[in-house]
Amino acid sequence: MRKLLLPLLFLPIFFQSSAQEKSIYHKGWIDFNKNGKMDIFEDPSQPIDKRVADLLSQMTVEEKTCQLATLYGYKRVLKEEMPADSWKNEVWKDGIANIDEELNNLTSHTDAAPTQYSFPYSKHAAAINTIQKWFVEQTRMGIPVDFTNEGIHGLNHDRATSLPAPIGIGSTWDKPLVRLAGDVVGREGKALGYTNIYTPILDPARDQRWGRVVETYGEDPFLIAELGKQMCLGVQEEGVASTLKHFAVYSVPKGGRDGADRTDPHVAPREMYQIYLYPFRRVIQEAHALGVMSSYNDWNGEPITGSYFFLTELLRQKFGFDGYVVSDSEAVEYLYSKHHVAGSIDEAVRQAFEAGLNVRTNFTMPQTYIMPLRRLYAEGKISMKTLDSRVGDVLRVKFKLGLFDHPYVEDPKAADKIVHNAEATAMGLKMNRESMVLLKNENNLLPLNKSAIKNILVTGPLAMETNFEVSRYGPSHNPMTSVLDGIKNYVGSSATVNYAKGCNIVDATWPESEIIETPLTSDEQASIDSAVQQAKKSDVVIAVVGEDVDRVGESLSRTGLNLPGRQLKLIQALQATGKPVIMVMINGQPLTVNWENKYVPAILEAWFPGPEGGKVIAETLFGDNNPGGKLSITFPKTTGQIEFNFPFKQGSQAPQGGANSWGKTSVNGALYPFGYGLSYTTFEYSNLQVSPKKEHQQGDVTVTVDVTNTGQLKGDDVVELYLKQEVSSVTTYEYDLRGFERVPLNPGEKKTITFTLHPDDLTILDKNMNWTVEPGKFEIMIGHSSEDIKLKQEFEVVN
Repeated sequence: MRKLLLPLLFLPIFFQSSAQEKSIYHKGWIDFNKNGKMDIFEDPSQPIDKRVADLLSQMTVEEKTCQLATLYGYKRVLKEEMPADSWKNEVWKDGIANIDEELNNLTSHTDAAPTQYSFPYSKHAAAINTIQKWFVEQTRMGIPVDFTNEGIHGLNHDRATSLPAPIGIGSTWDKPLVRLAGDVVGREGKALGYTNIYTPILDPARDQRWGRVVETYGEDPFLIAELGKQMCLGVQEEGVASTLKHFAVYSVPKGGRDGADRTDPHVAPREMYQIYLYPFRRVIQEAHALGVMSSYNDWNGEPITGSYFFLTELLRQKFGFDGYVVSDSEAVEYLYSKHHVAGSIDEAVRQAFEAGLNVRTNFTMPQTYIMPLRRLYAEGKISMKTLDSRVGDVLRVKFKLGLFDHPYVEDPKAADKIVHNAEATAMGLKMNRESMVLLKNENNLLPLNKSAIKNILVTGPLAMETNFEVSRYGPSHNPMTSVLDGIKNYVGSSATVNYAKGCNIVDATWPESEIIETPLTSDEQASIDSAVQQAKKSDVVIAVVGEDVDRVGESLSRTGLNLPGRQLKLIQALQATGKPVIMVMINGQPLTVNWENKYVPAILEAWFPGPEGGKVIAETLFGDNNPGGKLSITFPKTTGQIEFNFPFKQGSQAPQGGANSWGKTSVNGALYPFGYGLSYTTFEYSNLQVSPKKEHQQGDVTVTVDVTNTGQLKGDDVVELYLKQEVSSVTTYEYDLRGFERVPLNPGEKKTITFTLHPDDLTILDKNMNWTVEPGKFEIMIGHSSEDIKLKQEFEVVN
């Protein structure tokens, strides 16, 4: 980011076309306040804190309050694609903190925003320059805008590079690849004119019914922290801010309920710190994220966005966050309308402002927050000292991003070569391949032998669907390949590929049909019968089942986790033909596919892949891509087990196949445990070494282990390291993930993997709620999953 803070050496030619432009653009600095001299805040050689203080000293209350609100972009709130004369009469005539999703041409049936300026990419960069130019030249202080955008599975922009859904990214367990993905998201954002990307989501998904599981990296805080850190570092090393979502305790709503419900998480304090706050603390301290989004839930009756404890004491004083906090949409208003801790909108605004919120975001005009702030100041209910502090945080980020030295995209035409180029496309394709998780492969049915198969039936309601390859917070308008087309393209003329839909994703009465089953209609029976008849004539059946974007996602939580609608009946009818059935799962959350797991010989978990999903699934089924992904979230057998996750407190989850207390009254164990995933080859671990065997509380411990590909095919293994504290002063988790590496290996190849355990990896919250490394024995475990442990070694921590 240092390069962004260098003096301005050159400016685009189009900024030197008039006398006014020449008067404010100088060699090495810009006269933002248009007073004809270089003020401290305009001097790139001055320290950022001095620049912030100088700028604040020159700003009016009107200008300061405008730096505390978001203007949602064109088609959401903003009505004009380009600056208009009417803007001189809008509240942002005094500036604005940020403009969100501006001209990104999102395609979504809940939030579409078509525009002519999104593509070609250079056209968008030039359009952002035009808007930025208006704020720099037409407002009194000329404060540049922070252009924000979403980016959890690729930049949320027309034809940007797409990634699989975050739950698929989590399943890669590939830290270097996630870092590379962050580089791509940040680089593309920068080239297009975005300066702040809302990614990654650091929420641990602890209730599999929750609709936004698809948007998370999984359930384990260590895995989330490690991958989230890489995404944040990747984005920010491109000179763009990374804003972490959603702070905090947001992802475990009571009953998994989402949407209009108050989320009401029931989380004990120790669990809050160890599970839900852990990824945020780690990423803030180790990657220095410049942004955080405050969530709209409460914890222990205290709404986060109105909480000084969360937004100031925890976030800034304990974690050391020094960026700015933006609210999730409507989080401020919920203090009044949903949580009822404020009796008016003005009081809700006051609470959020005093708590530590910097920028309010909502799908309403920014004055709905700015005007209450001005009234509160006029009434003496908020102080200038606090106002300067909140605004100062926003300005500091803008200075760190170099917006006061380089406010414009300096080479708009370069965007056409940077965004979604061949290198980025290859990265996205690699991530799609690595996200595939093989759940079952009885008698090595997979990979399929292309030369031995002449007739293939592709069936299921997701076989031709592609909407899951887009979803809300990523790129739009990329060419998409369905699973059916991916298989057809792969086999070419070597085999006949037939298609039968078999059934719809849901039936007419779903979700009620999950609790009150209705008979198949004649059309439904005929559709299943048609698939069965074609299956009987086929060598292999590929059934593509699961969920689409209308069944899982934001405000789409579920009460059951079986395959929706008639899909299980289709699978059962296909299996009854005696033909080999391969089930491909397209879904955004774990599904309780118990019958399917027992009777279907092969199951591939594809999650929500990107636009190349059909291509990648075909490559995986036929062996060109050896699946090496691992589950980042537990698959329960039934919703009756929830909460059922890793890590878990000692003795809190009945053992696989064990009795429940003194009677057998429950189904126990995971369907597929955390960290689970098969391969077309086999791996063995050996030579586990732990050094030193005794270490002081502030020392590091080195762990090495050899991993060997003992099979016949090249493949990736994920070496998983778990840590167990044998005795502690408080009840701890049974064991914790504390290291992992994804390792590509050729047949017969062996590699030595090294892990370093730091004191932070050994800390627990003691009886006094202090983070402590307690003396005692620890056990290192190396495994293929959280349940499939192969090697163990002990070491001891001494005073």
